Amino acid sequence: MKLAVFAFSRQGLTTARACAAALACGQDAVRLFAPQRLSGGGWEPLEPPLASFCGPVFRWADAMVFVGACGIAVRAVAPHLQDKQSDPAVLSVDELARFVIPLLSGHIGGANALAEKLAAALGAAAAVTTATDINGRFSVDAWAAENGLFIDDIKAAKAVSAAILEGTVPLASDFPITGRLPSGIAVGDTGPVGICVSWKRKRPFSRTLLLVPPVVRLGIGCRRGTEAAAIAALVDEVLEQSGIHPAAVKAVATIELKKDEPGLLSFCRERDWPLEWYSAPALQAVPGIFASSDFVRGVTGVDNVCERAAAVHGGQLTVKKAAGHGVTVAAAVGYWEVRFG
Repeated sequence: MKLAVFAFSRQGLTTARACAAALACGQDAVRLFAPQRLSGGGWEPLEPPLASFCGPVFRWADAMVFVGACGIAVRAVAPHLQDKQSDPAVLSVDELARFVIPLLSGHIGGANALAEKLAAALGAAAAVTTATDINGRFSVDAWAAENGLFIDDIKAAKAVSAAILEGTVPLASDFPITGRLPSGIAVGDTGPVGICVSWKRKRPFSRTLLLVPPVVRLGIGCRRGTEAAAIAALVDEVLEQSGIHPAAVKAVATIELKKDEPGLLSFCRERDWPLEWYSAPALQAVPGIFASSDFVRGVTGVDNVCERAAAVHGGQLTVKKAAGHGVTVAAAVGYWEVRFG
């Protein structure tokens, strides 16, 4: 987590240090900010106006804690707000550490959870105001964020939350469900509004909140010198025809020979997909039945690159070798569970 903590008085410095100590752990990056007269000793100087200064910090941080009046925090971040799925968690703490108030991104950004953690550490009260939390109902967007699920439609998430406050919402899943279902959720696949957890582009309900886990590994092979556009064209065709949601892709895998292939590297950077590569012996050792090519074996040392690379960590090979324009693509879906409790 990238954490930014702001203080505006000497008393605030003490509370801000306590906030940073309570929230930061391991490899977290922490930045501390204070007015010029209070800076130094690890505190970066604030340059007025505060709202302008906070712009780059807002884009950098995963969470921002303002020790001072709520109004200071609100005015500092207001010009930079984008949406629930990208804004950082923003919290306000009074300088005497009596109250912790999550102001922004309570669920997806984790501000509510951070407020509870911070309040426990400071001996303060967490002033959580989101409706599902105060009514003890299931918060679907918070759960999705905690489990690394992509929220396909944030407006559908709002509709689900509203429905949960009024009754029970059905949950459809392509994956096993473990644990006790939370209040407001029942297994089902019909209804006016519901939740679907899937790696596919599915809409089983009249209003579907599609939650997508990163469970698909794409195996890609290509000729030397293949451009990124050619790779993208075949990948997009495969995803469309197979119904795979792009957000379900967790990584691209290939043979070690292609780890420095410019077109493949460029394609993965554009999609923000990690690129993994494996030796020919490692791919050849992958268990399963795969298409075999003596030509490919002669060039790479393995009879099939894309299918074996897709299945290198197991999972179900759901898309067998597709080829075109010097590119081959396959896809495998790994095991995943919908976990509660």
